[in-house]
Amino acid sequence: MLFQVEMVVKLPPDIPAEQTADIKMKEKVYAQELQRQGKWRHLWRVAGSYANVSIFDVTDNAELQDLISSLPLFPYMDIQVKPLCRHPSSIRENDA
Repeated sequence: MLFQVEMVVKLPPDIPAEQTADIKMKEKVYAQELQRQGKWRHLWRVAGSYANVSIFDVTDNAELQDLISSLPLFPYMDIQVKPLCRHPSSIRENDA
């Protein structure tokens, strides 16, 4: 199942810089591993904000919840999820 996930990061202003750097490093490692596995299919930064728009390819809602809630930045995110399905006018034969 494909999902569009919009994530806006809102770190508290009083979080220590060292803690922020550590969380961001862990987030990058985890996100890149999910991309290598094919579960986090696309990742785009939203220009001018600390946010991204992503496409996840997972088995079901529960798997998506597990992946997203395991993100190190999850406690500091506002997240919107939209399930996707193929459009009948698409010229592609698959979702690649």
